[in-house]
Amino acid sequence: MNLKKNFFLIAKWMLICLLIGFFSGSASAFFLVSLEWVTHYREYHNWIIWLLPVGGLAIGLLYKFYGSDVVKGNNLLLEEYENPQKTIPLKMAPMVLVSTLITHLFGGSAGREGTAVQMSGAIADQFKKPFHLNDSDRKTLIILGISAGFASVFGTPLAGALFALEVLYFSKITYKSIVLSFLVAYIAYFTVELWQVQHTHYQIPTIPALSLNHFSYIIVAGVLFGLTAMLFSRSTHLWATLFSKYIQDAPLRPFVGGLILVVAIYFMGTTKYIGLGIPTLVESFSTTNPWYDFLLKILFTGFTLGAGFKGGEVTPLFFIGATLGSALSLVIPLPIALLAGMGFVAVFSGATHTPIACSIMGMELFGVESGTYIGITCILAYYSSGSIGIYHSQIVKGSKYKLYQRFKKKDLEDF
Repeated sequence: MNLKKNFFLIAKWMLICLLIGFFSGSASAFFLVSLEWVTHYREYHNWIIWLLPVGGLAIGLLYKFYGSDVVKGNNLLLEEYENPQKTIPLKMAPMVLVSTLITHLFGGSAGREGTAVQMSGAIADQFKKPFHLNDSDRKTLIILGISAGFASVFGTPLAGALFALEVLYFSKITYKSIVLSFLVAYIAYFTVELWQVQHTHYQIPTIPALSLNHFSYIIVAGVLFGLTAMLFSRSTHLWATLFSKYIQDAPLRPFVGGLILVVAIYFMGTTKYIGLGIPTLVESFSTTNPWYDFLLKILFTGFTLGAGFKGGEVTPLFFIGATLGSALSLVIPLPIALLAGMGFVAVFSGATHTPIACSIMGMELFGVESGTYIGITCILAYYSSGSIGIYHSQIVKGSKYKLYQRFKKKDLEDF
C-alpha cells in the first residue's frame, strides 16, 4: 500500500514539475523574444524614449487600479514562502510582463530576471488547488517557480535551481524541494530550447594558473565587487524611499522619474546605460571599459526601479560587475575577460546573498576552468556586501548574518 502511495506521490510531483517547467519556460521564451523586439525597436527609433514618462504613468496606473496586491513582485514570493497566506494571483504574470516590456521599450534601465521569476512564481502557485497541496507543499511550489523562471531566462539550470534554494535560506529547504528544484529547472531550460530561443554567450579564453599573487588580486577584486553590490542595493532602496516620501500618489512616481530620465539621457547623448545593456556587457570581455560605466549603470538602474518601473535587477548587476571588472584590468594584472567574468557573477552574489548559485552560474557560463577564481570571488563579494540585498523580504541567516550582527552590536556599544 505504501509503495503504491509513494508511486502516485512521485508521479504527482513529476507531473507538477513538467507543467510548471513547460509553462514557465514557454512564458520566458515569449518574454525573451518580446524583449529582444522592443529593445531592437527602441535602438532604431530613439524618439520613443521621449515617451518614457507616459510609459511610467501607464505602469503606475496599471498597478494602482489592478495590481495593488502583486506590486511587491519578488518580495511577495519571498513573503509567501516564509509565511503562506493566500495564492499569488495569476495576474502577476501578465502584469509584470507588460510593464517590463513598457519599461524597456521606452528606455528604462532594468533587467529581466524579476519578470521571469514573478511570472513563473505566479504560474507555479496556481497548482496548489487542483493538486490539493498544503502550505508546506505550497512552499515547494514557490521554490519551483523561482527555479524555473531563473533557469529559463538565463539558460543556467544548475544555477537556477540553486538560486531558488539559496535565496530562500538554504537550511530550511527540504530534500524533496532540492530534487524537484533541479528537475523543474531543467524542464524549463529545455522548454526554452524547444522554442529555439537563444541566450547570450560569453567566453573567457585565458585562465592563468592560480598563484599567491593571483590570490591577492582575487581578494582585492572580490572586496571591490562586494562593496559595489552594497552600493547598488542601498541606492536602489534609497531611491524607492525618496520617491515614496516626496510623491504620495504612486502612479506619479514613474511619471516624474521618467521625465528626469529622459532629460538625463538627452544631455548625456547616449543610450548605453538604459535597457539591458547587453552589447556593452559582451564588449567588456574584450575591451577595457571606462571606470565610470558601472557607476552610471548603478545610478540609472537604481533610479528607474526606485521610481516604480518594472523589470529585474540581475542583468544590470551583470553589466555593473563585468564593466567594473573590465576597468580593473588596468590596475590588476589578470586577463580582462577573467576579471569581467568574475565581476559578472560576484556583484550578483553580493546583492542577492547567493554565493553558491553564483559560483555555479559562473562555471555554467564561462566553463569549469574558471571555477576557482569565480568561487573565491563570489564568496568574498558575499561577505563584503553588507547585510542588505536587493530583496527587502529576503531573510539572511548563517555566518554572514552573525558577522553583521556583531558589527551592529559593536557600533552600538561604541556609540
